[in-house]
Amino acid sequence: MAKLKFLSLAAVALTVISVASARAEILIATAGPFTGRNIFRGDQILHGAELAVADINERGGVLGEPVELLIADDACDPEQAVAVAKKLVNDGVVFVAGHVCSHSSIPASKIYEAAGVLMISPASTNPRLTDEGGDNVFRVCGRDDQQGAVAGDYLAEVWGDKKIAILHDGSTYGKGLADETRKQLSKRGIAEAVYEAYTPGARSYSKLVARLQTAGVDVVYIGGYSAEVGLIVRQARDRGYGAQFIAGDAVTNDEFWMITGPTGEGTLMTFGPDPRKNTAAAPVLDRFRDLGFEPAGYTLHTYAAVQVWAQAVEEAGTLDLDGVVQSLRRGRFETVLGKIGFDEKGDATVRGYVWYVWQNGKYVPVAQ
Repeated sequence: MAKLKFLSLAAVALTVISVASARAEILIATAGPFTGRNIFRGDQILHGAELAVADINERGGVLGEPVELLIADDACDPEQAVAVAKKLVNDGVVFVAGHVCSHSSIPASKIYEAAGVLMISPASTNPRLTDEGGDNVFRVCGRDDQQGAVAGDYLAEVWGDKKIAILHDGSTYGKGLADETRKQLSKRGIAEAVYEAYTPGARSYSKLVARLQTAGVDVVYIGGYSAEVGLIVRQARDRGYGAQFIAGDAVTNDEFWMITGPTGEGTLMTFGPDPRKNTAAAPVLDRFRDLGFEPAGYTLHTYAAVQVWAQAVEEAGTLDLDGVVQSLRRGRFETVLGKIGFDEKGDATVRGYVWYVWQNGKYVPVAQ
């Protein structure tokens, strides 16, 4: 794999990965949380982008030219995301595989739109990204209105006669997912007993847990990231509170289990069909594992985002944004996620959300 070289830009950290033996003429980037509370998700994105570019260059690059990858750390902070987006534009990138957190992707996408830079997010699920985004904005993951509908239906069907709590962290992703779940639950004629926001980054949620327990809540749906979800679950179990906990795709990383340990057993979550099960992903999966990295969560989605860009450029025969976007609109692309295309908004035609449960330190599909 490529050797890392660290640069600094005031409060913005940029890491340049040179994956070409000579100076590349095609510059792309990935952007996400490579520091901060969501670093575990960033690690997935980093590995996915790095290996994708290395594999492309081993096959001769794109349009006969090698590709160089910039890694931009936005720490899942909207202001930092805008700063790194501007820096990447100034650096001359033609494509960004990112960002990760929706509240970073949405403002960053405006910078790329103004500059004519293609953006394909591997992990931002808030509907606003593509609903409000320009023609340059795509994603290879699902949407939270889809994810929330699946979660809301499950809550109605399985827990409709029980007390339900819906929590969120106030972020674009967390609140958005919680609200979509709440909306679907309401469509099914069910009102939650508790709807409450919590502050991300706190050391303890014991007071929140105590309120839920006192209220007799049977099932807790949480829209938020793995650190806080894990802490809430662990503190609930530590006080003997046996409610069922359910979360979204943001807990598809090892951080959740590192925090909960065995207390996380049985936690449910929604995520797309595991790309590690795809036949097309098998060779790439082996390469990741040979490197000592398990490509869970959004690792393969990032790899796929780079694959899609490279194929669209080759089909268009140009790096020009308009030509590449036309290719993306009309094409079907062979990726580690399977064959995918895009609708008029830039959303990928991927399969919908399915259920997983945490068992023995891993998330596994729920038997249907």
